[in-house]
Amino acid sequence: MSDKEAVFLSEKWILSHRGAKNIVDPYRPYSWLVEKERTHDGRVEDTGIIFLTNRECPFRCLMCDLWKNTTDETVPPGAIADQIELALEKMPGVKHLKLYNSGSFFDVRAIPEAGYDRIASVVSSMETVIVESHPKFINEKCLKFRDMLKPELQIAIGLESVSREILMKLNKKMSPEEFRSSVNYLTANSIKTRAFILLRPPFLSEDEGIFWAERSIDFAFESGIECCTVIPVRGGNGAMEELAKDGHFKKADIISLEKVLEYGIGLKKGRVFADTWDLNLFSKCKHCLDERTERITRMNLQQEILIPVECGCS
Repeated sequence: MSDKEAVFLSEKWILSHRGAKNIVDPYRPYSWLVEKERTHDGRVEDTGIIFLTNRECPFRCLMCDLWKNTTDETVPPGAIADQIELALEKMPGVKHLKLYNSGSFFDVRAIPEAGYDRIASVVSSMETVIVESHPKFINEKCLKFRDMLKPELQIAIGLESVSREILMKLNKKMSPEEFRSSVNYLTANSIKTRAFILLRPPFLSEDEGIFWAERSIDFAFESGIECCTVIPVRGGNGAMEELAKDGHFKKADIISLEKVLEYGIGLKKGRVFADTWDLNLFSKCKHCLDERTERITRMNLQQEILIPVECGCS
């Protein structure tokens, strides 16, 4: 690692390239949506996603832009339940719910533990509730919340990459061993787990990005993960734009995302999804973008490798 690259590991450097946060309401989620997802038993059903407004994550990861919609202080104990209640009124009929809070659900500075009871009551009609957490917050609080819930609890953990060098450069403040230990703890306590995996984080070429995403899928399933979501890294947080200027970051190609998705599905070890948000950012060809987007979406839902898109850009 060069001296210049070492600068990028500094939280001070990461924070220095941020813009201003958006104005948010602690009693209102900053976004919500409904998407189709294939369940672990093969059904394709509506899943609600609520992007909760809460305190900023204490881990300042290099690639993260979720801080844009966070508060500087811990929200009041009833605020999170109010946010969930409001959003659920806008998406009736969903059976599965993802509560994404721009950090870790079990970070009590983000979501006060005093609010767990009412949150559990508000989501009682769901079949599944999925929350996210950094390994450092995986502890007995997960079990406490699980025991309050009527629906099944699943926990998503950001592995990002099994490359130790990349994890360090991302300022993730975790190791592959910590990830595996958290998964083992949750599995031993009958809680299913998911992994977020990055495609082409900074400091990797296109081929290296594919290689490490595939190795990360391998590691996740070997650790006991039930489901993986592959996320192509985007810009938009200031730091990534600075890295791009120096040639340390370039967005992955949509074809690489297809390859990694095919690899993961082909393993037949669990569900593998590709994040489909703003796929136009990763396409160099306007002629096949719609076909590739449709193919990726269908592979997500069917968990089968479909006939490749034929285009000269390949």
